[in-house]
This record gives sequence, C-alpha cells and structure tokens, in this order.
Amino acid sequence: MYTQSLNTAVQRDGAEEDPQKLAAFQAKIDREEKIEPNDWMPAAYRKTLIRQISQHAHSEIVGMLPEGNWITRAPSLKRKAALLAKVQDEGGHGLYLYSAAETLGISREEMVEQLHTGKAKYSSIFNYPTLNWADVGAVGWLVDGAAIMNQIPLCRCSYGPYARAMIRICKEESFHQRQGYELLLTMMKGSEDQRQMVQDAVNRLWWPALMMFGPSDKDSVNTADSMRWKIKRFTNDELRQKFVDATVPQAEVLGITLPDPDLRFDEESGHYVYGEPNWEEFYNSIKGNGICNKQRLKDRVKAHTDGAWVREAALAYARKERERREAGKQAAE
Repeated sequence: MYTQSLNTAVQRDGAEEDPQKLAAFQAKIDREEKIEPNDWMPAAYRKTLIRQISQHAHSEIVGMLPEGNWITRAPSLKRKAALLAKVQDEGGHGLYLYSAAETLGISREEMVEQLHTGKAKYSSIFNYPTLNWADVGAVGWLVDGAAIMNQIPLCRCSYGPYARAMIRICKEESFHQRQGYELLLTMMKGSEDQRQMVQDAVNRLWWPALMMFGPSDKDSVNTADSMRWKIKRFTNDELRQKFVDATVPQAEVLGITLPDPDLRFDEESGHYVYGEPNWEEFYNSIKGNGICNKQRLKDRVKAHTDGAWVREAALAYARKERERREAGKQAAE
C-alpha cells in the first residue's frame, strides 16, 4: 500500500546532520507541506514517527482482544455482526499503520517482535478487562471517542503516509463510537440491572479513557518535538480537555454519572473542570504491570504463532503467482 519503490536508507541516531537540511526540513513543515518517505528527514523525526506509528498499530491489534472476547456472547445477531465488523476494522487499522511505519525503514517483523518482547508499548486502556456486555458499549463510547479526539488531528500530520492512513481510520472510528453510544443508550432504556451494568462499566473505564491521551504536559518528554514537527497539533492536556468537554453532555443524555467528584462546569473558562487521573496506575500499566498486561501479550503471541501457517501459505501463493507470471512473460517472448 505504501512501501513500493521506496529508498529505505535510515539516518542513524548520533550522525551529524547538515544545519541547512535541518532548516529546509523545518521550513517545509512550517509551510504545511507533507514529508514523504523519500524526502530527507532528521533521524529524531524518523525515530519519533516509528515509535508513535508502531505503538498506534500495536494498540489497534491488541485492542481486538478485549472486544473479541465478547463476540460469541453478544446478546443478538445484530450485536454480534456489529462487533465482528468493528474487530475486523481494528485489524485493518493495524495493517494500514504497520504499512505506514514500514515506509520509515523498519520491517513489519521487527515491529511485531518489539511488541511481543515488551520493548514496544501500546495504549494503556487495553490492559483493563471487559467484565460485562456494557463494557463493549463503554469501550465504543469512551475509548473510541478518546481515540477520535486524538486521531482526527493526525489527519493533518506532517508525515504524508501517516496522515493519509488516518483519514480512513477516523471515519471507521467514528462509526465505532456511535455504535458504542447507541448500545449504552439502548441498555439505559432497559431494566434496572442493565442500567447498573452501564454505570459500572463507565465507573471502571472513565479514568483509563482519560489516561489514553498520555501523561500531563509537564511530564510529557515527546510533546515539544512532536508539536514543532507538526506530528501532533494539540498537547495531551488540550486533547484531554476537548474530550471531557464533549463527553460530559453525552453522559447527561445517557443518564449516567461520571465517577469524578471534582467534575464541574466553569463559566469563566467555558470548560469542564475535572479531577487528576491516577498517574501511578498509568505508569504501572505501561511498564507491564497492569491488570491484564501479561494476559494480553500472552494472547497476542499465541494468536501470532497460531496464524503462522496462514502467513506462510499466503507467501507461498504469492511466490507461485509471481513465478507463473514470469514464466508467461518468457513464453510470450
């Protein structure tokens, strides 16, 4: 999709870079022109993109696990079909993103190895369990809602392949968010037990959803460079505030209470004031010590191992097709 005819030579960290090239590179970004795979780029820019895009891809793939857990237990054929479609979308998002990252000179195999060994991270939200059916709706509403808030600005990312991949991803994520909200709205019109399930799911997933935007700006070591290079367009805290402002009115329509005693609307600023997430829990999760970290990686590695025969068969088929085409060309000559 993205990797045809690319020069994948990589500038290594520590190599001295031409100040004139650096200035021309920044000027191009400041003019809102896209950086393409064959363009010169600083090693740090390339490294930042590889880290961000690969972690984004890992999050899509690992994110299939907590929802896939409910496919066989969905309460109706309609819900089963919608959840199947959503999980399939997430697999496709991972494909787009791995392909975009490959244009920066890293292989798919290397990225997968980094995930499986714990060297690469994925979104902390996927280290939380989905305990009841309402969690599926809460993931769609809160998790995909946070993802949309974070990802829409990435459609204007300075790196062309990443920006273009995000356009389709965001369209599909928007569907996922609406699907989750509609599921919760339906449950809130049901029995008292169903309403309690929704409230319980939101109580458990609200704070992890806020932590999806990353650490506070004062503790974020990558934000300054990402903003300067226009990989990101908003800081972590700016995006978190946008998410809270958009989500609180939706919670009121649902008829649920968000689990934050400090939450209130500030007339002067025009924004909602909210409490501080548990950053110790956040860092514990991204270090591999969250509730489901070990289980998620175990399941992901098993799925990859079990699917080896599919990848081998696809490669063998592609090789035979290539040999058949080449033989046909030779016969024609």
